[in-house]
Amino acid sequence: MSWWDDTDGGADEDEPYGQYDESSVRVRPNPKGNRPRTKTRPAYEDAPSGWVTNVDRGRFGVLVSDADGEHVITATKARELGRKSVVTGDHVSLTGDVSGAEGSLARIVRVAERTTLLRRSADDTDEVERVIVANADQMLIVVAAADPEPRTRLIDRYLVAAFDAGLDPVLCITKTDLADPADFLAHFACLDLRIVTSRSDDVPFAALHELLDGKVTVTVGHSGVGKSTLVNALTGSTRAIGVVNSVTGRGRHTSSSSIALRVHDGGWIIDTPGVRSFGLGHVEPENVFRAFASHAVPVQDAPDGIPLDQAHDWEIVDRVAGGELGPTGIERLDSFRALLTGMGGEDPGTA
Repeated sequence: MSWWDDTDGGADEDEPYGQYDESSVRVRPNPKGNRPRTKTRPAYEDAPSGWVTNVDRGRFGVLVSDADGEHVITATKARELGRKSVVTGDHVSLTGDVSGAEGSLARIVRVAERTTLLRRSADDTDEVERVIVANADQMLIVVAAADPEPRTRLIDRYLVAAFDAGLDPVLCITKTDLADPADFLAHFACLDLRIVTSRSDDVPFAALHELLDGKVTVTVGHSGVGKSTLVNALTGSTRAIGVVNSVTGRGRHTSSSSIALRVHDGGWIIDTPGVRSFGLGHVEPENVFRAFASHAVPVQDAPDGIPLDQAHDWEIVDRVAGGELGPTGIERLDSFRALLTGMGGEDPGTA
């Protein structure tokens, strides 16, 4: 009979370990606390709120208001948010030290629902999106009339991204003292775009302040177009200013992260890093249309045999063929085709 066989009424204490029972087990306390962990999280209903002004390597600048006025504090993302992103422009709830004192650190515990969301992807075939800015009202697209030369196709991409995000686009042409932007602007004559022109020696502050007042405006633009110069003049910031390479004709990146800056006479500008490409792989093809005609909306009755979700294409082709979009209509259609083809959409045909 084995030592653990208790058919005789109990273990023999002379056998190995026979003198031990359950009462001999020593239970060590939980080193992280005696209370068991729970998945129930606090609601943070009374948590103070704030607005994210910048993101830097896991630390967030958050604008908060209290009895003493507004100030920016430093916060980190709480573990319970998991993989949820926090970006410049987010409205958030906070816990921890929100005094803003040196060395203090708060935690972002909740992100409010976003009203608008500007995104980009690595390229047109990549559906993985990168969130740039949340809750902006409009997009200020900054492009130089010369040095570097304006790129129509890049502006098209900005417009598509703006409409997809729910932002109102504004086109700002800088360096008009170096070249007449008339030919370039003709490409966008069929759009109902607000346009502001600026000279190196004459920035239209009054017109810009009227556009920016009371709004959160995200700026985008190719490196070297004068975006940082413009932002600095409007906000009093000291963002680095780049120069254009005389060989390549391209600007050097000077901004590495998005940051919200207060405009002198009201409103906010969210300055974003200069980009040479703007992937639209995350955008639904039907959201491309508004960037090519001011009234490019779905038709009510599609022609026989044409699915309603493809009727936009035929509408734009017919309008170009009829001359409705002006002399630049064919060029607009070519750009339209290139974008849709790159995004995996259907070519709308030949005008």
